Amino acid sequence: MAETPIFGVPPTSQGTDPFGPLRVIFASQRGTLVELGIGPIVTAGLILQVLQGSKMIDVDMAHPEDRALFTGASKVLSIVMTLFEGSAFILGGAYNVNGTLPSIQNQFLILLQLVFAGIVIILLDEMLQKNWGLGSGISLFIAAGVAQTVVWSTFAPIPGNLTSDGKYLGAVIAFAQASGPLLQNLFSFNAWYGALYRGGNLPDMLGLIATVSVFLIVIYLNGLRVQIPVSYARYRGYRGKFPIKLFYVSNIPVIFAAALFGNVYFIGQLVFQRYNAACSNFWLNIIPGCYAQIPNQQQLQPTKGIAYYTFSPRTLSTVLHDPVQAGIYTGLFILACVFFAATWVEVGGMDSKTVAKQLIDSGMQVEGFRRSGEPIRQILQRYIPTVTILGAIVIGCIAVGADFLGAFGTGTGILLTVGIVEQYYQILVKERITEIYPGMKAILGT
Repeated sequence: MAETPIFGVPPTSQGTDPFGPLRVIFASQRGTLVELGIGPIVTAGLILQVLQGSKMIDVDMAHPEDRALFTGASKVLSIVMTLFEGSAFILGGAYNVNGTLPSIQNQFLILLQLVFAGIVIILLDEMLQKNWGLGSGISLFIAAGVAQTVVWSTFAPIPGNLTSDGKYLGAVIAFAQASGPLLQNLFSFNAWYGALYRGGNLPDMLGLIATVSVFLIVIYLNGLRVQIPVSYARYRGYRGKFPIKLFYVSNIPVIFAAALFGNVYFIGQLVFQRYNAACSNFWLNIIPGCYAQIPNQQQLQPTKGIAYYTFSPRTLSTVLHDPVQAGIYTGLFILACVFFAATWVEVGGMDSKTVAKQLIDSGMQVEGFRRSGEPIRQILQRYIPTVTILGAIVIGCIAVGADFLGAFGTGTGILLTVGIVEQYYQILVKERITEIYPGMKAILGT
């Protein structure tokens, strides 16, 4: 679907791109059937999580009926959000030709295709989660999109007439093209600066170095964990360790924080194009904000208001140009990660009370303590809240720092990809263990 253009959208459409750099995270492709990607699904999950965390809806995930109802509500809301975002795309001018909206018939046809593609994505995700595959469809879509972006930004052999500096798009190829002056001036700062950093939104060697560095840092931090010794109550000789990782809630905080900021950017520019194109309305300049066109790109850049402070600077020069905006964005992003991490621990059944019950139900106990829920809960309570908050702060800082250095696939995308690949590795190991030792299924919860 990412290679199938939307029928009824002329190739000469001059509309701006409402998602821009966020497409990597939403696994979407401009002008194709996956125009919306997983955006509606993530947004629906974000809304339900906020409602659950604020106790506006009462859901007990321990009860199968409540869990099934919550899952069904998430699917219905995902379709509703697909309708909403598709309508916003059309009415906001994303498919305008010379400033004119498509005909009513074309608008309806475009919306029908977007909704159909959204339902297919929901079904594909559900198919994997219902044991027809491994892992989650949403995770798989994100990882594939980020991997494609990283490879393309590194090696893309695009001719120079498509870039602003007359060089190739791929960072490695552009670096090789600029190696002539560098070899003649190995000790010149300007020569190294010109070879490693191209400025603008073009991929360069600084971004490639940042990408590799972030991958290695995240892989290392994924291995940091607190090991709690446990034993199997039925077999005295069995001993093991229950790990509590630094990234306890994995990539969930980053997904929801990126989705929240992405929707602020998306809705804000649609409101701007329809009602505040001249930036003359005081309140709309603040909420959601004012935008300006980026030269040579189909993308609007926030210039003031809430949207300006929730939009990540993608280059080092942009950060140095306005460090106040970069600092405020960093603080807001980290706060959002902490909020969603703390909320997900409760919503996702990862709190100390629920984990203690799961350990007891699986026949495990903490060595040196009686096999009861309260002592185990107290032990877990020493670590889980601290690790949740600390992990959210660390993961937020990594995502922001990678964006500032121009990492390929964005910092959030890299974090998600590393976490997703690790999840698939764990799934494959678990599948292999249960094949060799069927009795381990009860312990692993499979």
